[in-house]
Amino acid sequence: MANYESVVRRPGSVAQADMDAGLRAYMNKVYSLMGVAMIITGIVAYVFGNDLYAVMRGQETAIVPASLLITIFNTPLKYAVMFGPLIFVFAFAAMINKMSASTAQIVFWVFSAMMGLSISWIFAAFTGMSIAQTFFATAIAFLGLSLYGYTTKKDLSGWGSFLIMGVIGLVVCSILNIWLQSSALSFAVSIIGILIFAGLTAYDTQRLKNEYLHYAQMGSQGAAYLAKGAIMGALSLYINFLNMFMFLLQFMGAARE
Repeated sequence: MANYESVVRRPGSVAQADMDAGLRAYMNKVYSLMGVAMIITGIVAYVFGNDLYAVMRGQETAIVPASLLITIFNTPLKYAVMFGPLIFVFAFAAMINKMSASTAQIVFWVFSAMMGLSISWIFAAFTGMSIAQTFFATAIAFLGLSLYGYTTKKDLSGWGSFLIMGVIGLVVCSILNIWLQSSALSFAVSIIGILIFAGLTAYDTQRLKNEYLHYAQMGSQGAAYLAKGAIMGALSLYINFLNMFMFLLQFMGAARE
């Protein structure tokens, strides 16, 4: 993929000022889409998580019926809630080329709601203060890593295959640990997971920047790709942020009494 310097100096390319403005607008769109998805995830997780905590304590729920919560979290349906987002994201990536940009955006919102349901248990397991502290710590780390990926002149493309292999290893180990219940393995997965998704944040940010610089030269065809590329980019960064948050929560989360 072309890097920034080679694109803006290419004969006949868009003027550098226009390219810079277009790149900023594109990245702002990516971060905005990601931000909306995080808000949806947070609202769904908060509502279901707090009502789940009420059910666990034998109290009345505020919004979600107790019977629905019991069905979701105390039957085999819990495995669908647990693994559904993973299956959904692979299906989404495979089918996005057949969708319009507006449809893909709606599907992204649906996915973020599903993810909120999947992680809602954290509001029943950890205090709200520790969740908030972990979120802000993750946000600071994410911003720093993303800024590094955006500004560095170092080519991070070589990280890609290594990091993806690491993600696959994490998924396999996490699934195995559902049955093994090994605290040592859980600790190792959390540490390695933080490092992998930190690396992916920088890598994906640079990848998105370079994709824009490449496709912005291709006229209407490039613009059509970038309309969906912004959504897939937001999805990538959203997943990186959420995984860093969940792994950090294992260390920073205080149990709810």
